[in-house]
Amino acid sequence: MLDQQKLHELTSKLINFKSISPNQDGCIDYLQQVLTDSGFTISRVDRNNTSNLIAKIGNTGPLFAYAGHIDVVPTGDISQWNFDPFTLSEQDNKLFGRGIADMKGSVAAFIIAVTKFIKQDFFNPDNGQIAILITSDEEASATDGTPVIVEYLKSQNIIIDYCLIGEPSSANLLGDSIKVGRRGSLTGFIEVQGKQGHIAYPELCINPIHTFAPALNELILTKWDNGNNIFPPTSLQIANINAGLGVTNVIANTLTSSFNFRYNNLYNANDLKQKVVAILNKHDIKYTIKWVNSAKPFYTDPGKLLKVVTKSIKQQLGLTPQQKTDGGTSDGRFLIEICNEIIEFGLSNKYIHQINEHINTKDLYDLAKTYYLILNKIFND
Repeated sequence: MLDQQKLHELTSKLINFKSISPNQDGCIDYLQQVLTDSGFTISRVDRNNTSNLIAKIGNTGPLFAYAGHIDVVPTGDISQWNFDPFTLSEQDNKLFGRGIADMKGSVAAFIIAVTKFIKQDFFNPDNGQIAILITSDEEASATDGTPVIVEYLKSQNIIIDYCLIGEPSSANLLGDSIKVGRRGSLTGFIEVQGKQGHIAYPELCINPIHTFAPALNELILTKWDNGNNIFPPTSLQIANINAGLGVTNVIANTLTSSFNFRYNNLYNANDLKQKVVAILNKHDIKYTIKWVNSAKPFYTDPGKLLKVVTKSIKQQLGLTPQQKTDGGTSDGRFLIEICNEIIEFGLSNKYIHQINEHINTKDLYDLAKTYYLILNKIFND
């Protein structure tokens, strides 16, 4: 049996660190010591204000990696929290704390599972390898976090056979869904040029709001695709529109807007860019546009990891998880470059990033037991 008290103590310790992204606040330093004491070899690949840890044990054979982050989003108004967000608190069979779900809880659960697996002699270091990849920059820019880890592993010619990311994938019940991929994310920043003037003399002006409106309407109404058996349909959402001087008698000189695509594997970013530009050009508006493609879609073909995770969840939790690709982006978009199979499986995402972020107390222990079972099946089945 896993040590439930040790799991609670480790989780509590991690919650104590005010590791608001990308500041680790000593959290990764602490985990480095924990993993060193457990026999792991440590590599630190820190960059700028971001801390990145690679812990590895084993010499040859298939490499299984756990990937996660210990950085958290800001708390918001602390006065609205029922508890100190950086103290693990329990009430009504629920655990509260910033990052308990996203994703310090799963980091603690995996480390407890791995250390027990090693100590129980169920792991042969000459017939398998385990890595733990932890970053402090997932919730912020993600530029100096997992991409740096990937660069380092590439430089060492290390390929990961199986990677489990502890992102909160569950919806209503622990294990009811896992992520087998993620959509891409493409953001457009557009500036529409007009001609400023008195609102009573529109014939002397060019109103960028009016000229942009038909194109905006077409962008909103366009059905980009129907999705497929892996991904939902591509979605475009307008995030911001700004124009005007804040008064009622002046036509604006410019309008700025930003929009985001969450796109599936039916597209690449250039396809979407060309379609947007064609719509804008059709409506004869003067504009400039800039693009940021922050994530490509990725998908893991069914293999051993999917079978093991599915079987372990069914055995330990009594559920057959749904295989999903929805939600936001994750560090899987970087790790797919050096990994053959990636699955995301973690706690419930129902309260992540919220005031009073919490999980069911029982879920933390059940997650650790499931992680342990996954390890056993990966290396011993």
